[in-house]
Amino acid sequence: MNDPDDPSIHNTRNNAGRNKSFVPFAYGFRPFFLLTGWFAVFSMGAWLLIFSTGMPLTAALPLPMLHGHEMLFGLVSAAIAGFLLTAVPSWTGTRGFGGLPLVILTVTWLLGRVFFLLAGIVPFGLLAFTELAFLPMLAVFIAPPLIRSRNRNTPLLGVLLLLWLADAAFLLAMHNSDIGMAAKSIFATLNVVLLLITIIGGRIVPAFTSSALRKNGINATMRSWPWLERVVIVLMVLMLLVDLWSPDVRITGAVAALAALVQLLRLSGWNGWRTRKEPIVWILHAGYAWIPMGLLLKACFMLGGFPWAAFWQHALGAGAAATMILAVMSRATLGHTGRPLQVAPIMAWSYGLLIAAVLVRVLGPALLPLSYIVSIKLAGALWLAAWLIYAVVYTPILLKPRLDGKPG
Repeated sequence: MNDPDDPSIHNTRNNAGRNKSFVPFAYGFRPFFLLTGWFAVFSMGAWLLIFSTGMPLTAALPLPMLHGHEMLFGLVSAAIAGFLLTAVPSWTGTRGFGGLPLVILTVTWLLGRVFFLLAGIVPFGLLAFTELAFLPMLAVFIAPPLIRSRNRNTPLLGVLLLLWLADAAFLLAMHNSDIGMAAKSIFATLNVVLLLITIIGGRIVPAFTSSALRKNGINATMRSWPWLERVVIVLMVLMLLVDLWSPDVRITGAVAALAALVQLLRLSGWNGWRTRKEPIVWILHAGYAWIPMGLLLKACFMLGGFPWAAFWQHALGAGAAATMILAVMSRATLGHTGRPLQVAPIMAWSYGLLIAAVLVRVLGPALLPLSYIVSIKLAGALWLAAWLIYAVVYTPILLKPRLDGKPG
């Protein structure tokens, strides 16, 4: 598989960024990787402020539901958009996305975030229309080149459809003040995101690892078994289905346990331990490792009711999703701006702080001598520090032209 952030294969037909000193809309990754970082900072800051002060909300659903929605359909959807708008041109050999259409897509995402912040004040119809416009607009961008080229990644359009349906279900639940339906839509969305990470991560993590090890003179084989690659996808789809329809937590727990073991076996074949001196690579393994860890915690909680496993959702959301997002964005940005694939030393701190934030949020209430409220605040502070480092380091990179003078 080609490395989509390798500057040597960057498409040079996109002229949006040529001879400019400020190019935030020259390529798909630029606005969305920028907004993902700063949204991670400001949304968590707002969450901590509201959580700490008890500030009332005008929306019809509890704060945790709104927090979950904005983490998934704010932060994660922006990162997915940035990734797909950048990867699809590399996969299909077509022109990159930039200019006014990208501006419109970006503004649509921003309006969705603003309207959710003002939910209960902004007319619900306007909020729903704007929020539900984003993913179809993204699909309009990427569908033509995928379909024309009969690219193997075309099924990812189905993933966008699933995410859109989950968002629509959440909005309906919000309109009807249906907490149960809102919770199901959040869990469904998380499972779809994990399925996406399983598919894409299963390609890029071993590919990037193999490339990095070869550069260091290490000859390592990435072990993979065709049956395992099929089974892991089937189990993640099954996980989505049982979370939606199974009333028996034992079934859910059993599927989670089996999926965790298969994911762990898959990860074990990628030689992650050999990348310990390469932060830009080991963070990919750390992010993917949160999938089996989170699923094992889920199984323990569903099957045994162990209180220390109660926050498995954050292991999968803040752990797997957010860590993989930080890993991919910090790498892809370098490659697509003509820079060496070597992160600044301070980014290792960003990676470590994010991992620490997830550990405190997931296991802190049970294992640390801290109250539940203090552990949430500490985890939030660690998250803020991690994402602030990324935002400060990468903002100038994302706003300025490529170092090699190529467009994009």
